[in-house]
Amino acid sequence: MARTPSQMLELGTQLPAFSLRDTVSDRTVSSTELDGSTAVVAFICNHCPFVVHIQSELSAFGRDCEEKGVKVVAISANDVTSHPEDGPAKMAERAREVGYAFPYLFDETQAVAQAFRAACTPDFYVFDRNGKLAYRGQFDSSRPGNGIAVTGEDLRAAVEAVAAGRAPAGDQKPSIGCNIKWRKGNEPGYS
Repeated sequence: MARTPSQMLELGTQLPAFSLRDTVSDRTVSSTELDGSTAVVAFICNHCPFVVHIQSELSAFGRDCEEKGVKVVAISANDVTSHPEDGPAKMAERAREVGYAFPYLFDETQAVAQAFRAACTPDFYVFDRNGKLAYRGQFDSSRPGNGIAVTGEDLRAAVEAVAAGRAPAGDQKPSIGCNIKWRKGNEPGYS
């Protein structure tokens, strides 16, 4: 299982603009819907064992955020030619099966993933009410087979701090996961 780390986008970066289709509701979701709120953007996919490892707790995290007024969106940017299980129909099926309470968006052109400098799945970003990046990194220290319980403690602590108007802990650890499956000729220079 390949292990690719987050690129750790610079803190303070403005939320990249996007407008993507939610595979569950079939409506377009725009980054402007996150304006004025603490917001989490997660890059995930269906096939990655690192995502599968956390998906139940990620679903619970999404429900908790919804109750607290924190907005969450997940994005899959994988090339569906090489990974058809990460296509929109399968994404919608997985979202329903796991109970994601947040939109699961499809980045067909991979431009949004590139704008975020997303490198792996899962990859997490927390933006403050002004749309400034306050956290990027891991869900928690659990990885498939390492025996550490999946809690989402790193991401939960970051969201709690940002929602309360505080800066998250400075020691932000990169997420580790499967590399994003870029279309041939679409690979970003940072991969």
